[in-house]
Amino acid sequence: MSRREAIANDLRAALPGWVATRALVLVSWLASRWWIDHARHGVRPFVNLQGLFAWDGVFYRGIAEHGYGGEEQQALRFFPLYSLIGRAVHAALAISPGTALLIVTNVAALVGGALLHRLTLLETGDRRAARRAAWYVALVPPAFVLTWAYAEALFVALAAATFFALRRRHWGWAAAAGFAAALTRPTGVLLALAALVEAGRGWRERRAVELGPRALAVAAPVAGAACYLWWVGHVLGDWKIPIRLQDGLRGGTENPLVRLAEAVSDLVHLEVDGLHFPFAVVFVVLTVIAWRRLPLSYGLFSAAIVATSLAAGNLNSIERYALNAFPLVIALAIATSRPRVERITGAVCGVGLVWMCTLAWLGVYVP
Repeated sequence: MSRREAIANDLRAALPGWVATRALVLVSWLASRWWIDHARHGVRPFVNLQGLFAWDGVFYRGIAEHGYGGEEQQALRFFPLYSLIGRAVHAALAISPGTALLIVTNVAALVGGALLHRLTLLETGDRRAARRAAWYVALVPPAFVLTWAYAEALFVALAAATFFALRRRHWGWAAAAGFAAALTRPTGVLLALAALVEAGRGWRERRAVELGPRALAVAAPVAGAACYLWWVGHVLGDWKIPIRLQDGLRGGTENPLVRLAEAVSDLVHLEVDGLHFPFAVVFVVLTVIAWRRLPLSYGLFSAAIVATSLAAGNLNSIERYALNAFPLVIALAIATSRPRVERITGAVCGVGLVWMCTLAWLGVYVP
């Protein structure tokens, strides 16, 4: 199969899930409006008025429109690449910055699905598992943000591209994609762990000339995050501002194992954070599957993101954070090989996506 045919095959595998998710998000919008009209007497929460720019989307749009200087300091929590690309598309196509961001999101979501199809096929050789992975990355409940003005779609695409380059030993491309991913989301810095594992494979047998590109692939994600923090320090005199803002929003840092145990108590006492516990358990199980069934770099990257997501006093948004650990989707595809299990999983994911997206537009759930 030629490269062009392989790319077309990957895109065809990703397209059905991509289309289905956008239909489900439309259903969620209609459901939220119906609930507002019938249960809230037409009083719409502010996040519903924002539509596809709800919650974090309004910050990304603001940064794309007029930079960080025109936003409140909270905007510094959001790394710049997504908004910068949106601004570039806005300038090139003469469309509004918001529309440009939505184009970037939706194109990146399709590319991300195609890359997961290719990666799953590369690692497992199982075409059905690859097809499931392309579907699941679009349909898992938090994946509704892959249609909103959020940076997750771009991050998933860049992180998957980093892994693809690492596994094919294309160190320069891995460095470029890893650097870009870390400029998109702070979790991108964790790609350095995966790069370290892959770069360390057989290094003793390699010529010294190959060590430089390998080291570059490892250093690039750290450099990407460092560039943004350096800019913040240069402009505002304190590079730690984004870290402190994020830490304050998360309610501080805790031991992830202790926090997981506390979430059980929260669930028993019907506290809000307890509702995240079932998702946390699923993420841990999928991390174990990724660790056992995929190369070490996948498991290590997933474990780092899941542990970081759980190490918070406030568990809001852990579902979206865990979506950054795209190998969990591959693990889910591997674990649902039986046709009946596959159908049930797809149905549960679809219902969960509509449920979470609707709650987000009602202001009840923080994505």
